Amino acid sequence: MFDEQWTIQAVREWGDWQLEPYIHDEIERMSQIDYLLTGMMDWNYAQLANNSNTVLEDEKRLRFMVAVRAIKGGQPVQYALGHAAFYGREFNVDRRVLIPRQETEELVEWILKDYSNKTPKTVLDIGTGSGAIAVTLKAQRPAWHVLGSDISKDALAVAKENAQLYAPAVTFLASDLFIDVTGTFDIIVANPPYIDRDEQLLMDESVVAFEPDVALYADDSGLAVYKKIATGLLNYLNPGGAAYFEIGYQQGQILVDLFAALPNVQVTLHQDLSGHDRMIKVLREM
Repeated sequence: MFDEQWTIQAVREWGDWQLEPYIHDEIERMSQIDYLLTGMMDWNYAQLANNSNTVLEDEKRLRFMVAVRAIKGGQPVQYALGHAAFYGREFNVDRRVLIPRQETEELVEWILKDYSNKTPKTVLDIGTGSGAIAVTLKAQRPAWHVLGSDISKDALAVAKENAQLYAPAVTFLASDLFIDVTGTFDIIVANPPYIDRDEQLLMDESVVAFEPDVALYADDSGLAVYKKIATGLLNYLNPGGAAYFEIGYQQGQILVDLFAALPNVQVTLHQDLSGHDRMIKVLREM
């Protein structure tokens, strides 16, 4: 069925054949195959299209086949590949951490636009996971002092790997929210767990099966972690500083009201590129 030498086109066809019983939508199926190949080859999609007759080295062919079989087992394509794109960089990811997503890139972009002058700032990234937010902020603003915290030591191990790739000066701390954090910060950012377990039936099966529960789910209709953060926020946020949070698309007004109850703050609700309420900023007045 295939060439003796495995070209890009041949492995695409093999991947399509292997995944067809598992991913019925052809566009989605080929999207995952091409995501694997561009990630493995360190190519963009134009390079992939222009190199269909390129012969894969045995090591990469075998790696591709192993990844396809992992996808057949239900794994998200990013875990199968071993890394995920975030803000122009490839971050190591596996089942210890959430896969970084577009909405979180938009949260980072909001922070960088608000602080475009690049003067030194102190930053705390709560629930850093893969380190995508903390590492990206430090890589984009080298003068900033960035601390990433997480309750999961397994997640912190992944975050440290990613920091070594792009921003070795990021520091990390094992902490449940603010418990072991000392000092105050100009910027606090978090993408905390905010999904109610009752929402599992609406979620992608691969997310439910493979991504870490501790980073996905929260009690009290997904609001429990935000309520804990709100309780201690002003003890750690400098006057004039701002806290940024990714939120569930149905939680906007509830969380605006929650944080607006704090003294001397201004709360801004921000929509993502799809028009959903997905971020808030809590600015502490001077």
